[in-house]
Amino acid sequence: MSQTAGTIAFVASDAPAAQEALLELTALYGDTSADIADVVVALGGDGFLLETLHRYLERGVPIYGMHRGSLGFLMNGYEAKGLRERLARASPVRIHPLEMSARDVRGAAHTGLAFNEVSMLRETRQTAKIKITVDDVVRVDELAADGILVATPVGSTAYNFSARGPIIPLGAGVLAMTPISAFRPRRWRGALLPHAARVRFDILEAEKRPVSAVADYTEVRDVLSVSVRENREVALTLLFDPEHNLEERVLKEQFLS
Repeated sequence: MSQTAGTIAFVASDAPAAQEALLELTALYGDTSADIADVVVALGGDGFLLETLHRYLERGVPIYGMHRGSLGFLMNGYEAKGLRERLARASPVRIHPLEMSARDVRGAAHTGLAFNEVSMLRETRQTAKIKITVDDVVRVDELAADGILVATPVGSTAYNFSARGPIIPLGAGVLAMTPISAFRPRRWRGALLPHAARVRFDILEAEKRPVSAVADYTEVRDVLSVSVRENREVALTLLFDPEHNLEERVLKEQFLS
């Protein structure tokens, strides 16, 4: 049972349906500032929910998404009535982000957090060439591909799945490493890594074959090296209706054709 049925803050994407829902819900329940509310209700799609997670990361306030956008895998269904009751019985899911530390070809350092994935993507027509090291052991000397990503269980159903990566149950304690359109090694389809693994990507021929690194909404151009690890010191709580919880959605997704 959730204990977040107190004060509510509403935030909405620019989508017309989300803006209409915002007006309806604030008329019914009021609208407390997100700086002091007990729970934030995000109205939109999965992308907007991801923005909301980052926006209120420092507060650590629970987030309850309601689907008023395009994609809604991480969202609860929309219904204006009975919201306080739904929040009171919502199931909490604690999630941890990936932390990206990148250095570009000019020597500048960059950091970013990702609740979905950290991805390396080629910037030009030429294939990226990347060396992959896991826990100080070189696992792939040279990956030739459009890129590669590391995904959390929550993010495993997003870009990772589109790149033919595995869907990961929330309690599995692993991360997905998935190449994007790999050319060499020809038959390598990626790996499942312990959630505590430390991953390093070194960009080979970085000047000739530039690569960008993306952690959710943080993009770093022309990277030379990128380190990725799960940051267990940072956590956020997502709330889901018990009859349609996230673990069931992740399991169900694996049986869809």
